Amino acid sequence: MPFPRQGQRRLLEAECVIRAWYKKTMQRVPVTTPNGDYDVVIDSGGLERAAEYIGPIVGDRRIFIVADEQAWRHQGARLEQGLGGLDWTRLSYPGGEERKRLAEVERLCDQMFAAGADRSACVIAFGGGIAGDVGGFVAASYMRGVDVIQVPTTLLAQVDAAVGGKTGVNLAEGKNLIGAFHQPRLVLMDPLTLRTLPDREYRAGLFEVVKHGIIRSRSLFDSMTNERDRILARDAELLEAIISESVAIKAAVVARDEKEGGLRRILNYGHTLGHALEAETGYRRLLHGEAVGFGMIAAAFLAESLDMISTEQREALERTIVSYGPIPLLEGIKPENLVARISGDKKTIGGKIHFVLPVEIGKVEVIRDPNLNLVADAARKALDLSWTSAKESPQPVVST
Repeated sequence: MPFPRQGQRRLLEAECVIRAWYKKTMQRVPVTTPNGDYDVVIDSGGLERAAEYIGPIVGDRRIFIVADEQAWRHQGARLEQGLGGLDWTRLSYPGGEERKRLAEVERLCDQMFAAGADRSACVIAFGGGIAGDVGGFVAASYMRGVDVIQVPTTLLAQVDAAVGGKTGVNLAEGKNLIGAFHQPRLVLMDPLTLRTLPDREYRAGLFEVVKHGIIRSRSLFDSMTNERDRILARDAELLEAIISESVAIKAAVVARDEKEGGLRRILNYGHTLGHALEAETGYRRLLHGEAVGFGMIAAAFLAESLDMISTEQREALERTIVSYGPIPLLEGIKPENLVARISGDKKTIGGKIHFVLPVEIGKVEVIRDPNLNLVADAARKALDLSWTSAKESPQPVVST
C-alpha cells in the first residue's frame, strides 16, 4: 500500500513545517517573582488558541471575564472562539478611566457572587490597561484573592500594564492609589489585536516602548528612532520584536524587585509628572501613554538642569518621543499645579518626592526631593514644547 504511506509521510512533513513555523512565531518570556512564576506568551493568532494556553491552568474551574466594551466589540468573537470547551462568563464592565474606581470593583464582585463564583474562580482581564488594572484588582480582592490571567489587547497594556502584577483603581486625588500586587498565572498577548487599535491609542502605547529603551536598552531606543515609519505602519515582524524586548526588560526588572522597593522604580520614568498631568486634566484629555510621553520630556529637562544628562542626549530623547506624537494640546495647564499634585502621588514616600531621571539613553537614576522650582521649570518647558509640536500636527480626538 505505497500510496497511503506516501500520503501519511507528506502529511507528517506538512505538520512538522506548520509546527516549526508556529514555534518560530510564538514566543515565551518567563517572569519569576517571589509570589509566583508565569509565562508571557506572545502569539499572533493566540486568541483563537486561548484554550491551549488557559485550559491547563484552569482545568474545569469557572472563568469570569472582565472585558471593556470596546475590546469585546473588536476582539471578543476571537476570544470566544478560542475559549471553546471552557466554562466562562463575561461580566459587564463599560471601561474608561472615569470608571476605574472602587465602586466598579464592588459591582463586578457582586456580579461574580451572583453568578456563583467561589474561591476556585479564575478572572480573565481582557482589554487595555484599565481593564487589566480593574480585572486584576477584582481577582486580588474577591474572596481574598483568586487567580487572574491577563489578556491585553492594546499596545500599552502589552508592553507595560499586563506584566508585573500591579493592579488598582483611582481616587479623585490621583491614579492607582488603591490597589494590590497580584501576579497573574499567565499573560497571553496576541499582536493581531493591534490591527484594530485606533491610531491615537497605538501611538500612546509606543511612548511606553520608547520609555523601556530610555531606561534600559539603547538598542531598543535606536530601533524606535530609526524604524519609526515601519513601526507606525504596524509592521508585524518589527512589532513583535519590540513587544518582546519591552516585555523582557520589564520581566527582568520585576524579577529583581517585585514590589517596587528599589530597582522597579525605574519603570516609573515619566510617570511622576505624567500622573500629575492626568489628575490635573480630570483623566479626560489624555491617554495614559500620552501623559507619560509628556512626563518623560519634563523629566529629561529636569535632568539637564541638574547636569545629569547632556543637552545632546536630552534633545535626541526629545526628538524620538515627539516623533510618535502629537501629545494633545495642553493650553491652560499651570506648572505649579502639577508640582502641587506630586505630593499626593503614591511614589512619594515618607514625604520625599522621587523622580526617575535619565543620565544617558539606556540608563536612568532615581533621585529624591529635587528643587521644586526646577521641577516647575522643567514642566513649563515640556508644556511649551507640547504646545508647539501639537500645533504643527493634526490633533487627535479627545475622549470625554
